[in-house]
Amino acid sequence: MYCDPRFSRVREVFERHFADGEELGAAFAVYLDGELVVDLWDGVADRHTGRPWERDTPAFAYSCTKAVTATVLLQLAERGLVDVTAPVAEVWPEFAARGKAAVTVEHLLTHQAGLPVVEEPVPVEEFEDQPAIAARLAGQEPLWEPGSAHGYHALTYGFLVGEVVRRVTGKPVGELVAAEIAGPLGLEMWVGAPDDVIARTARLKAGERPQGLKVTEVGAARPTGEGATGGGPAGGGAAGRPGDLVAEMTRAALDPRSLMNRALGNPGMHRVRGGANNPVILRAGWPAAGLVTTARGLAGFYRSLVAGEVLRPETLRDALRARVNGPDRVLLLDTAFGLGYMRPSLTFLMPSRSAFGHSGMGGSIGLGDPERGLGVAYVMNRMADAISGNLRGLRLVQAVYDSL
Repeated sequence: MYCDPRFSRVREVFERHFADGEELGAAFAVYLDGELVVDLWDGVADRHTGRPWERDTPAFAYSCTKAVTATVLLQLAERGLVDVTAPVAEVWPEFAARGKAAVTVEHLLTHQAGLPVVEEPVPVEEFEDQPAIAARLAGQEPLWEPGSAHGYHALTYGFLVGEVVRRVTGKPVGELVAAEIAGPLGLEMWVGAPDDVIARTARLKAGERPQGLKVTEVGAARPTGEGATGGGPAGGGAAGRPGDLVAEMTRAALDPRSLMNRALGNPGMHRVRGGANNPVILRAGWPAAGLVTTARGLAGFYRSLVAGEVLRPETLRDALRARVNGPDRVLLLDTAFGLGYMRPSLTFLMPSRSAFGHSGMGGSIGLGDPERGLGVAYVMNRMADAISGNLRGLRLVQAVYDSL
């Protein structure tokens, strides 16, 4: 492990989490102006076998994947292979069905397409067949007028954006991540992990799920219990009195047919033994929730983005401009997005307004900050009882900024 003396506060916070029994296994990494200044890991990767968390132990990072997938598409846009303002149907003709001819690629990246749900249950046999799931979405009618509102496309985001990438290049997102980003930059990250990586991936332990509505550590109401499934960001800030929000979310959590539960639960990882620990999920490389990465690899991704090594600076600046910011039709909370990247809001609690990135179910975080030259990432295997965000990750991020 390594921690620059300037960031001793970060190490103190990291170690306290273990001393207080809050962590099982975790890693945290920070790049500052291209230099690795924090590289910490500790605990066990598998509580059943006692396998220790090593320097190269990767973890499943759920929706942190979305920012990586967005970057792949933006690389294609830079090369003139796709126009984010153009209709999706220009590269995917079947998508125009049922009133979707005017849906743009930007609508997909910003959760405005009105397709947050795969209406029919996806059979386990299709979990590794992304084009088949995309075809299901192409045949659906939007749930709202595209561009008129946004709602978190927890899983469908990846199948939609991923199919645009496949139609343009003939390749899945995971293959391009390996060839265009992770490979050239030497990053330990995979969207669709090979067997040797799966063998050393940390095994997740689910957070406890008390019944009813819980106010999460990050100050946001969220549903828990049987009806609640994960996959997207959590946060606060919906309009109206807090009591109204709690009541609305309680109703959504308890209703298996609510938009929230339908969007977050199909395809259902819980349908395979071990959930996200199952090789089927780790290998599938879902472009919305399929990233397997070390903290150092994910922080290095953001370091490279901030440094202009992955996208041109002007491309990144434009991508960080918030296209949507406000009430989310799926999560019933405020969310803010640029072109695939989360922006600071009560759903992405950051000490800096210039930070961007994406969080993942249970607490994983990846972020960059162009103004401060930062690339930061946190992964763990004891998941918080929250769709995204937890005090452990937020304390660490705050300690980074306190140390600058």
